[in-house]
Amino acid sequence: MGAGFGGIAVAAELLRHGLDDVTLLEAAPELGGTWFHNRYPGAACDVPSHLYSYSFAQPPSWPRLFSRRDEILRYARETADALGVTPRVVPDTTVTSCTWDEESRTWTVRGRRGGRAEERVADAVVLATGQLDKPAFPALEGLADFAGHSFHSARWDQDYDLRGKRVAVIGTGASAAQLVPEIAPLVDHLTVFQRTGNWFLPRPDRPVPAALDRALRLPWARRLWRRFLYHGIELITLCIRHPRTVGRVGALLSAAHMRCQLPDPELRRKAWPDYPFGCKRVLLSSDFLPALRRPNVELVTEPITRMTREGPITEDGRLHAVDCVIHATGFRTNTFMLPMAVRGRGGRSIEEAWARGARAHLGIMVPGFPSLFLMYGPNTNTSGGSVLFFLEAQAAYVRRALQLARRAGASALDVRPEVEEAGVEAVRARFSGTAWQSCSSWYRTPDGRDVANWPGYMGEYADRTREPEPADFRFLRPQAG
Repeated sequence: MGAGFGGIAVAAELLRHGLDDVTLLEAAPELGGTWFHNRYPGAACDVPSHLYSYSFAQPPSWPRLFSRRDEILRYARETADALGVTPRVVPDTTVTSCTWDEESRTWTVRGRRGGRAEERVADAVVLATGQLDKPAFPALEGLADFAGHSFHSARWDQDYDLRGKRVAVIGTGASAAQLVPEIAPLVDHLTVFQRTGNWFLPRPDRPVPAALDRALRLPWARRLWRRFLYHGIELITLCIRHPRTVGRVGALLSAAHMRCQLPDPELRRKAWPDYPFGCKRVLLSSDFLPALRRPNVELVTEPITRMTREGPITEDGRLHAVDCVIHATGFRTNTFMLPMAVRGRGGRSIEEAWARGARAHLGIMVPGFPSLFLMYGPNTNTSGGSVLFFLEAQAAYVRRALQLARRAGASALDVRPEVEEAGVEAVRARFSGTAWQSCSSWYRTPDGRDVANWPGYMGEYADRTREPEPADFRFLRPQAG
């Protein structure tokens, strides 16, 4: 389920190893996942292009050091075409349920396409619906009372003309940092509502230099450049894991960048973060903070108390009258709400399995749900790396697990509860003393557990997922008769 980068990765991995009865069910009209849906102005990746791409499908050239949305979507389409994934995508298909059948040792997948009910039977199910697909809106009183135009940044209204309008952007996270500089020159007035400030590092958003582009057309040079980027971006994780030592260096570099971009002391005070470097996502941008200095842009840090017909009212009693409200408020992530009902052994739902919070062995498998795999599941997000690296590791794990079941003569395999429990507890223990634990963020549940991030380095995750251990599983063999 899902034909974004996770679905493409696992389909490509299976096809390359002879497991060719693969179907990708995609709710959208075409593949691309979050990059299909997110089409706001300035949408781009904050991971370097040569690292935000599959190691097994490295293009000879990228137009920019940090790719923009259209370039990334084109890469996804071309890669899926080249690897034979595209013909296996069934678009416009909304999956409503996945149900395990104990007798047949299979999954029944039900959904709708074009208003028509469909049903499929599968030996294994991969949920590649991702974390960044369910837009989150602020819990504001009177949100529906606003009489102007409004939409979420992840569902950008391309038919609405912002030119000359009074616009409010609620949120200053990654999406806002990209779209605010793009729309600020167009609007009459832009009010940016900030709940908390962000740490910023520069993003050299420019075309790949000609000399580097020529060199990277050589495969060995691309591998070397990718390795350089890999280690460079892991330094952010190093800072987060060691906030009192290396993290101070990251904070100093970020502070120097931010001070240069915010010479006005009052604006700097308002925009400055009040938590340690790396606790929340460190944003890469060289144009968001300068956009706040424009005469038609105002940064508001007073909390919004409610929405009215005219616009937001903040805690100081001020009404901010606007024509349009853009909710750049991210996604519902740490609940890991799946867009379909999932029932495993004994009819147990995944909501029941996650009553104590979303959890999975290596972020991939949940006990009681045989041969059901998650891509980009709990504790597999990265604050300082490339999600595609994790997706590749997960895709290889799925393929090896299925091959392991086949070699054992089993119809399916189910991770043992004690194995999942020990792994989850070990992951949680590694957050102690890190910057992630020093503030509240979308990574964490209300009781303080980080259910989104992997607490270590990319290489550690690759090592942990490299070879599924037979002792970790119960093998379910075909029913007699």
